[in-house]
Amino acid sequence: MTFAAPLEAKSIRFRARSFVAFTLTPEDPLAAWLEGLDHWIGNSPGYFSGRPVLLDLNTLKPQPSEIAALVAELGTRGIRIYAIELEGAALGPELPPVLVGAKEATTDGLLPGRKAREDVSGMSEGKAEGRAPEAGPDKDKGGKAGASKMDESEPQVAQEVSGTLMIKAPIRSGQAIVHPHGDVIVLGSVASGSEIIAAGSIHVYGTLRGRASAGALGNKGARIFCRKNEAELLAIDGWYVTAEEMEGISRGKPVQAFLDGEGLRVATLS
Repeated sequence: MTFAAPLEAKSIRFRARSFVAFTLTPEDPLAAWLEGLDHWIGNSPGYFSGRPVLLDLNTLKPQPSEIAALVAELGTRGIRIYAIELEGAALGPELPPVLVGAKEATTDGLLPGRKAREDVSGMSEGKAEGRAPEAGPDKDKGGKAGASKMDESEPQVAQEVSGTLMIKAPIRSGQAIVHPHGDVIVLGSVASGSEIIAAGSIHVYGTLRGRASAGALGNKGARIFCRKNEAELLAIDGWYVTAEEMEGISRGKPVQAFLDGEGLRVATLS
């Protein structure tokens, strides 16, 4: 006679998880906002690829039928909406879910509620929101460069007590460094197709060919320094300048980027 012990049912485990995401905040006139978004995508192809995106509709306040059309419109641009923020909304199952209780990420931590400053992109599970693209002769302003997930093969890093993140190896194409606690120092070069996002300043002691976003959580005093500027994009607190806009002015030179009034300046270092 054999005896079979009863199988115990395994309990289902639920875990909370925070993550980094973009926030898009459309505004009227919607056609002009979409044109600005197309300008951003044209300067940074593939920027939204594979990344979670939140759609904040509290400014636009569209009807449900208009929401479906907007989500489809963004889908044609390769932007997949993870969730929608719209106070008091009850959306159907054909639309992404409504996000409730989101917190805003700042250099001081997570704050409840929504920010008064709104526009293209940000960081979440709290979020930091930016401004729409607007170009000037020596200053280029725009949507906030967002965040991305870490590549599986990460460069060698050393966390300093001060909150500074030191990276002792080159950053390869496809890698992303996200540091919401201070400055990032890279002793090597930053390859094209890579990305650095820091709450503080960014220092690159080699050639900067990828994207660099400093002051990502609202630090207007953050700066970007590099020995040789070949960057695809430089951004500070949401204001950005692209490679095409730096061509012939600061490309191939040692530079620093900083906010001057309400614009981003890129100046050569002597």
